[in-house]
Amino acid sequence: MKSANLCWGQRYIWLRHHQVPPHARHESHIVLRFDMPAGVTTVMVRSTLNYLVRRHEALRTTYHLDADGTPRQRVHPPAAVPLVQTTVERDGTPTPADVVERLSSSAFDLAGEWPLRACLITRDGAPRQVVLVLNHLAFDAWTIDRFEREFEALGAGLAARRPAALEPVLRQPADLAAHEASVEALAAKDIALGYWRDEVAGLVPDVFATRRGTPADPVARGATLTSPTMLEASRRVADRHRVWPSLVHVAVYSAVMAAYTGSREVSHLSFTGNRDATPCTDVMTCLFSPLLMRVDCHDNPPFSVLLKRAAERFRQGQDHAYVPYDELLELVSREGSRRGEVLRTGSELNFLNHGDHATRARRTKFTWNPTPAAWAEYGADTYFRVIELQDAVVVGLNAASTVMDADAVERFLRGYEAVLLALDDPAADLTVDNVTDLCGFAEPVPVVPPTHETADPEAVQALLTAVSQVNGLPDASPDDGYVSAGGRVLRIPRVLADLAEQGWTGVSVYDLAGGRPMRHVATKLTAP
Repeated sequence: MKSANLCWGQRYIWLRHHQVPPHARHESHIVLRFDMPAGVTTVMVRSTLNYLVRRHEALRTTYHLDADGTPRQRVHPPAAVPLVQTTVERDGTPTPADVVERLSSSAFDLAGEWPLRACLITRDGAPRQVVLVLNHLAFDAWTIDRFEREFEALGAGLAARRPAALEPVLRQPADLAAHEASVEALAAKDIALGYWRDEVAGLVPDVFATRRGTPADPVARGATLTSPTMLEASRRVADRHRVWPSLVHVAVYSAVMAAYTGSREVSHLSFTGNRDATPCTDVMTCLFSPLLMRVDCHDNPPFSVLLKRAAERFRQGQDHAYVPYDELLELVSREGSRRGEVLRTGSELNFLNHGDHATRARRTKFTWNPTPAAWAEYGADTYFRVIELQDAVVVGLNAASTVMDADAVERFLRGYEAVLLALDDPAADLTVDNVTDLCGFAEPVPVVPPTHETADPEAVQALLTAVSQVNGLPDASPDDGYVSAGGRVLRIPRVLADLAEQGWTGVSVYDLAGGRPMRHVATKLTAP
């Protein structure tokens, strides 16, 4: 059975999976639906899925921890894909909605389950729809698009009784892992990490320093704003400044966030595909990873200047983005330990282009979403998503109540639209102060610094023992951070598993990776 290290792009999802409890892991699942053309039979659906699994090793891969705590991927021989069947008819069996909910809301067993779940919905015995639930470890936006095209082409070919012509599969994830272990790739990685080391050294500790608090109701909130007018406005602004629309959105986000926080710098994690950074451009796996964006706002810059800064930062970041995410976290952790403070990088921004979908919206629509409870378990401060559709731009914001209340979430989204539409005027070159006036955020409430509790000596010893054993360390000091003591971020899931075997719970991946002294981290441990 073939096995390999995790690919660099898989490590962010691996750590995210282990950061949240099992009941919240469905938050990163991908759900696809395919309507079945007339003439397609259940046998044809099975044949299509089985062929794709045989063709792409990523679809029959499980993920395991080695004895030393290092995660590895294991490729299994081709076999039949488990296909759950349900019918729209009222026959006393679970409804399609119930079945799909169960499949899409339960955590994947990474070590025992392939990253593909399939449900066939029938009427009168004939296939009507196939619903697939995918694990992000095997899929990113590029591979989802390729998978959809292949599945539809195979289905159409079977229905028409003609063979489908698919592009050859040249490389598999194990080939990518082998490349990443090569001297050439490791040398390029070291150069890229040198760039990120310098970036991390200048990182503002907490963008939300003036806003972070402890609310009486510590929940998260989520809302969406759909705006047809933002679509053409963002494109006109992009054309005028000769940049991609995505960079316009990065700059507008930075301006609005600077207005809300008052921070001299806005930092966030942006996402990049990394497809052009490796010779394995066509491999079916997750290649994307977050890159750390820092946009300088200290001098109240006009938008034209802020956009140039954002574009240059993003270009430099993309040039150095192809690194293992866990090693980027280690740089942040060491710098935090050196300064004696946690460096927070808990805001994420994602730009998606879904130009083949439409909203049919005629005017701006603001909508409160259900409480993003599963997302909140991840522990991020905010997640801002921009989706460019055929006829509108949809911006969504999830925010922890520790940094944004309901009023701030709504003002952020409405202010975002107002800023972008104002910038459509070529004479408008809004400064950050102008954006602050336009958004009308409430004044920040003074923040009381948290106090550190004293940890149970047994909890401290249990943590130090687990950290030392998993990482092969002769001794770990409670005054050291996990990484500064020699611990590897990729092995934290094994540390947590060893603690759980002894009955200790309550500490997360990012608690240990954050750089706080382990005696402080141990205060979160719950006794067996």
